[in-house]
Amino acid sequence: QVQLVESGGGLVQPGGSLRLSCAASRTIFGAMGWYRQAPGKQRELVATITSGGGTNYADSVKGRFTVSRDNAKNTVYLRMNSLKPDDTAVYYCNAHHFLVDYWGQGTQVTVSS
Repeated sequence: QVQLVESGGGLVQPGGSLRLSCAASRTIFGAMGWYRQAPGKQRELVATITSGGGTNYADSVKGRFTVSRDNAKNTVYLRMNSLKPDDTAVYYCNAHHFLVDYWGQGTQVTVSS
């Protein structure tokens, strides 16, 4: 079993920045990453990173968001710059561990003036 604890969400103005963190309760050998779900929409991929550092981004966040990972701390980060109102959503941490997907509880990100 894996527990994922997220932190770092909040309210930010358009153009601002936030950093999300997600700490896993054990070493994750598979990919970790972030998904988001806006009201009335399906959950969508934001960014993922493998244990070796390979990354994948949604087209909508390329060039603005950066996913990183500290394997020694079992933690994945999401640095979000140039935030837009369309980025408003609940952001969920994901870890793929021995063929099982684990999810965090979600953290709200609201981009509004």
